[in-house]
Amino acid sequence: MKKIFFAFAALLFAFASVPAAHAALTTGEAAPDFSLPDTAGQSHSLAEHKGSYVVLEWINHDCPFVKKHYGSGNMQQLQTEYTGKGVVWYSVASSAPEKQGHYTAEQWNELSAEKKSAASGVLLDPDGAVGKLYGAQTTPHMFIIDPDGKLIYQGAIDSKSSTNPGDIEGSENYVKKALDEAMSGQPVSNASTKAYGCSVKY
Repeated sequence: MKKIFFAFAALLFAFASVPAAHAALTTGEAAPDFSLPDTAGQSHSLAEHKGSYVVLEWINHDCPFVKKHYGSGNMQQLQTEYTGKGVVWYSVASSAPEKQGHYTAEQWNELSAEKKSAASGVLLDPDGAVGKLYGAQTTPHMFIIDPDGKLIYQGAIDSKSSTNPGDIEGSENYVKKALDEAMSGQPVSNASTKAYGCSVKY
């Protein structure tokens, strides 16, 4: 009987120790509003960009999957193409202090210059509140919000979950496809995919 009791207690403890899952958003519904500072200390909210497409890209430059897309210039090319079409593109940094990928605002400015980032800005989320609100699991993890404030895509940047830059050319870029379809008035044909990359360091 004692053995059964201790086994049951151990099982309860195991379940109690599992961290709560981050919020999962439903594609096609309103994206939750938020307010975060950029590296200059200026606050930005989702609501202020109503009327524009918004891309949220979870980022950690120490992650090899992020290095794949920045080292090849793939991410910067996407940023340049779509910000040039009026899309607001934010890189969101949710790494906690003393964890991989956490940097000061000044260090983020240096990194963005070094990587030649063409994002509209880097938003700082060191307590992970917005990352958890969106259910961001990996770096990169991509979200697209339409001008009405609806989430129209969430998931991976492309179809090949590797760290090899050589795989970019032969992959399907889900973010590019979703933006092109939405901006031409078509429904997004693949609105949710499984994100790949390093875990967000909450």
